[in-house]
Amino acid sequence: MTQVLMRILALFFTLFATTVFAETNHDYPLGPGDVLRIQVFQNPDLTTETRVSETGLITYPLIGNVEVGGLPITAAEKKIAAALKNGGFVRQPQVNIIVLQMRGNQVSVLGQVSRPGRFPLETLSRVSDMLAMAGGATPTGDDSAIVIGLRDGKPFRQVIDIPGLYLGEKSEQDIILSGGDVIYVHRAPVFYIYGEAQRPGAYRIERGMTIMQALAQGGGHTVRGSEWRLRLHRKNADGVVEKLSPEMTDTVQPNDIIYVRESIF
Repeated sequence: MTQVLMRILALFFTLFATTVFAETNHDYPLGPGDVLRIQVFQNPDLTTETRVSETGLITYPLIGNVEVGGLPITAAEKKIAAALKNGGFVRQPQVNIIVLQMRGNQVSVLGQVSRPGRFPLETLSRVSDMLAMAGGATPTGDDSAIVIGLRDGKPFRQVIDIPGLYLGEKSEQDIILSGGDVIYVHRAPVFYIYGEAQRPGAYRIERGMTIMQALAQGGGHTVRGSEWRLRLHRKNADGVVEKLSPEMTDTVQPNDIIYVRESIF
């Protein structure tokens, strides 16, 4: 009985907190799935409840479809009021929007992360918070993440340096997220090594990796191979594969193919 009562109280406080947040945080950006109650002062016939569609639209009496996706509540209120006034329906409309359900208040984390999916957006959630909820990037994940969404009703895209979020090098990139944002972690670039290498195969390119470090990643050369007889296959800007004789200090680039040739002695 006590457990049931505690669950009821927890549900009550969750609903109460959601209602208070929706009524007081006018900077909350509306997103797909949000359920709204829209009221116009002294015009009870215009009170309606509607859901924001996946394209960010709502349907409202007299004025039809209105695009509110990504807009703060105050901006959406002004937009509906302007449409009512310009259409000659209400002389001085005072519009009030209450968010009944914040289903759009989620962020999707996709790609090379441990637990991809949709996660609830807490107040002032940042990129580092969401990556932590998703279990962080996998060993095959890139060092950067792409954040896409809407800001002020316009498409938004930013590339985030993941290590910099935690090392403090680029903490200004730990941006505050909005409902409906998507974080995507791409697969890390790789290089290939074959020939007289101990462990031929494909390997992740670490930041600033040199040819010498790449050779070490492949276990070094065999007794028949030579570190001084390397051949590098690399695509140039025109997409043509060039055969190069690299220096050990040269930087490895994505999709480089390193061939360890046999020693001539």
